[in-house]
Amino acid sequence: MSGAPVVRTTGGAVRGRLRAGVRTFASIPYAAPVTGPARFAAPAPAPRWDGVRDATVPGGTAPARARSGFGGLDLSPVLGPGWIPDPGYLTVTVTAPEHPSGGLPVLVFVHGGGLISGTGRAPLYDGSSFARDGIVTVTLNYRLGIAGWLDVPGAPANRGLLDVVAALRWVAENAAAFGGDPGRVTVAGQSAGAMIVAALLAHPEARRERLFSRAISQSGSGTAAISAEQAALTTRAVAEALNVRATPVELGAVDDRRLTEALGAVGPVAVIPDGPLDTSLGESPVRCVVDGSSLDRQPVEAVHDGGLGADVDLLIGTNREEANLYTVPSGAALTETRLLALAERRLANPREGLTAYRTAQPAARPAELASRLITDTFTRGSRLLADAHARHRRARTYAYEFAWRSPAFGGALGACHCVELPFVFHRTDLPALYGDTALLGPRRPPPGLADRTHAAWTAFIRDGDPGWTPYDLAARATVVIDERWSMISGGGDQGAGSRAVPSTPGP
Repeated sequence: MSGAPVVRTTGGAVRGRLRAGVRTFASIPYAAPVTGPARFAAPAPAPRWDGVRDATVPGGTAPARARSGFGGLDLSPVLGPGWIPDPGYLTVTVTAPEHPSGGLPVLVFVHGGGLISGTGRAPLYDGSSFARDGIVTVTLNYRLGIAGWLDVPGAPANRGLLDVVAALRWVAENAAAFGGDPGRVTVAGQSAGAMIVAALLAHPEARRERLFSRAISQSGSGTAAISAEQAALTTRAVAEALNVRATPVELGAVDDRRLTEALGAVGPVAVIPDGPLDTSLGESPVRCVVDGSSLDRQPVEAVHDGGLGADVDLLIGTNREEANLYTVPSGAALTETRLLALAERRLANPREGLTAYRTAQPAARPAELASRLITDTFTRGSRLLADAHARHRRARTYAYEFAWRSPAFGGALGACHCVELPFVFHRTDLPALYGDTALLGPRRPPPGLADRTHAAWTAFIRDGDPGWTPYDLAARATVVIDERWSMISGGGDQGAGSRAVPSTPGP
């Protein structure tokens, strides 16, 4: 293949493709294939290969069942093509400038999908725009569902998290070969990926090895981990559904399809009273677990009390109407009974909490209250992590609220979960994003919004400063990203004492 770029990695040489000044190397193994009982072991080093490995075509993805619950909304730009079977799916895709000068900043992006779906090869995560801005971009796959997150006696917990740590180690060893600087790595994630980023801040080995120097959390939470006791409820339910004992050997004998189907059969497992608030959105029974090893406490506690992760610059934020992704496209009517059930999964005192919501919004329908309740789960978990990070003042904290409203579904989709992604990656050109029931709606977003949002993320990755006032515990300065950008104090609490400050922040 004439002119195709070849790079030598620690595993062997890879041949990528060159297009419009950007080199892309797809599906490079960072860990060994996972089959049988190995699906429940810590990631092992990828075998070396001889010759030059073809890295021009995307490879397999993690086993996952098809997602439902989004009505007529096509989320394939975010979730990718679905499950493409291949046991060697623990791979990274690297996108880099055609002529790197060396020492470039590196972005490692962790996809979302509720820990049960998604892939780093989804169209929205194409790193070409970042590469054209001089940033080496790495996306990755990690184990999902039962293989990645079910707490199995005799197996390491949070295997999906361990996969991401292994990928970061691969980046540390190989970034320079693509023109990147292993000392300038930003780890970023959205949704479940952002919750993994929070766990990485608290991961003792990731911090000790200094695998990243900056972090970005988009629509995540620092309080999403569950206790071992809670995890055991799901483990027991899965074992009963599969009619096996919860051991690596017996679960390892079950094929991937049955494992993914078992999650659908089990459904979300009730949380223990007085435990952490549920941020699963009723989608996934598997969660990151406080196991005493890979995660010894809630990420926000590790940052707040122990200062873990407080030495890295942090960009963190949420979307103004996160829950609309889950309540609008499905069109499901919410009764008072279902609203109370939802509150019981997310509030320590559900009836008292609902009373407070109704007091603030006396005319709101159950669906509107549910949307506020779910959105506040993201906002609260991210605010606590921002506060915990900012209190140490060892590195910079920056906060944002994405408020641009998608006109999809008659304007009801709004500033929903995931809507910031096309702007961050500067992929508003994707045709699948447009239509009455597509993520960005029937018409193009405001001119320049993608330019400005992407530029802010680029500036943070490059210099640790997105271009607005840092967040501290006194003012909680937060940029509101919309057609017109502004700063508020109070972190975006709607009607809760926030104060608009006219400004034009950002690059």
